[in-house]
Amino acid sequence: MKLVLCSILVSLAFSATAGGRTLLVLGDSLSAGYGIDPRQGWVNLLQQRLDQAGGQWRVVNASISGDTTAGGLARLPSLLKRHRPHLVVIELGSNDGLRGLTFKQLRANLHQMIQDAQAAGATVLLIGARIPPNYGEIYAKAFHQVFHEVARAETVPLVPFLLDGVAQDRALMQADGYHPTAEAQPRLLANVWPLLHPMLSVTTPP
Repeated sequence: MKLVLCSILVSLAFSATAGGRTLLVLGDSLSAGYGIDPRQGWVNLLQQRLDQAGGQWRVVNASISGDTTAGGLARLPSLLKRHRPHLVVIELGSNDGLRGLTFKQLRANLHQMIQDAQAAGATVLLIGARIPPNYGEIYAKAFHQVFHEVARAETVPLVPFLLDGVAQDRALMQADGYHPTAEAQPRLLANVWPLLHPMLSVTTPP
């Protein structure tokens, strides 16, 4: 009973002080902070920046390492119901590419996630992904193009590549070559911020 009461009080306090605006990040290991202290991850840095700007937004990080678009699609309905976000950032797809899953399913899952979020009253920012060149230039290019196609079809803003300027610098990548270091996290936020920032100012509660 005490735990429930505390949760209610926290929710009421947030609504009173921050207008109740929630930003949901639905991602994979790149947003979950794999291999580093999650507090150093770009999503937590985003919360810190928003707090410094007046605390009008609460960031919910629903990212899971290893997740695919299918996993995100399955999890999204309950997340939308629980958090009622006003803005959803979708950062999924890398693991689809690394596992060789079909573009058809990747495309369908991205479309459905965007539509589900919009149907719940949220605006959506899509983050694109790339896969290593050793998968073949044709496959890698076609994979990345899926995100552009979906963003155009759904008329949502697209961050082309979360790791832009990071994946090309080995010093900013962990030993596995796939995940960015803690030092790289501010750059990831910098890649997202130019498109995310204007969305924050125009997003209103559903």
